[in-house]
Amino acid sequence: MGTPDFSVPALNKLIKKHEIIAVVTQPDKRKGRGKAMAFPPVKKVALEHGIRVYQPPKVRDEEFIGILKELAPDVIVVVAFGQILPEQILNLPRYGCINIHASLLPRYRGAAPIQWAVINGEKETGVTTMFMAKGLDTGDMIDKVVVPLDEKETGESLHDKLSEAGGELILKTLDKLEAGTAVRIPQNDSESSYAGMLTKDLGRIDWSRSARTIERLIRGLNSWPSAYTELQGKTIKIWDADVVEELPRTGGDGTAAADPENAGPGTILLVTRQNFYVKTGDQLLKVNEVQLQGKKRMSVQSFLLGYKLVEGMEFTR
Repeated sequence: MGTPDFSVPALNKLIKKHEIIAVVTQPDKRKGRGKAMAFPPVKKVALEHGIRVYQPPKVRDEEFIGILKELAPDVIVVVAFGQILPEQILNLPRYGCINIHASLLPRYRGAAPIQWAVINGEKETGVTTMFMAKGLDTGDMIDKVVVPLDEKETGESLHDKLSEAGGELILKTLDKLEAGTAVRIPQNDSESSYAGMLTKDLGRIDWSRSARTIERLIRGLNSWPSAYTELQGKTIKIWDADVVEELPRTGGDGTAAADPENAGPGTILLVTRQNFYVKTGDQLLKVNEVQLQGKKRMSVQSFLLGYKLVEGMEFTR
């Protein structure tokens, strides 16, 4: 049971080693400007391998539960499926329903553990396999793998690392289940934290916060929903930036920097040929890559060829 790209590596690994009697995924959705119907990524892989696909709008419907009972699976592997499973399904397989969760539980239970690990400045995260239970990511754990975060890790790059790690880990977990050596490790609820669902509003930059906090937000929300701000009534997404303590004395064209002492957070202090520097609540943010409303993502150097930025301009907070 899985739906998005994150689920695909696990399915590919399972196909090579186990008999997949069926794949369950979310219904097709309309996407793009033409609103054409699009298959979930997991469905595409399943069909390529001739595997039966079920797409129930609600897995708790009695008709679908009846289908699962007829299939009589030994185990159900669940990874980013997108629906809550009722107890009738949780108790159905011989070895249970095993979830691949993208964090080191009990930390980061919830919908967006990958992005929040970046936003919160974690040095490492990982993947946990666990027996599914009624609560939100509260089931007994089986295996874990630790994945370190790079200095410039983004939500997107960490997503790819963890999806691959989950694909490897589930094979190890299923071997233990089959051999009867899997150990159930209860979670310590006092150590838990919640990774709430991402919203577009989360990406609005508050320039009164520290440059380090803003820089982590930019990386964590890359590639969705992205961090953004406004300048002269236009939305600008910021895709890449660095934290700096001091301004260069002049811009690349010899322009003098604005006075940081008298400027408020969100003020552009210096514009060079390749970057611009913004004052924050603590330290400075050197912006390297942006996307103007209605335009493509581009380097600041390319952006400045068509858009005039000058010292003293202020981003909306």
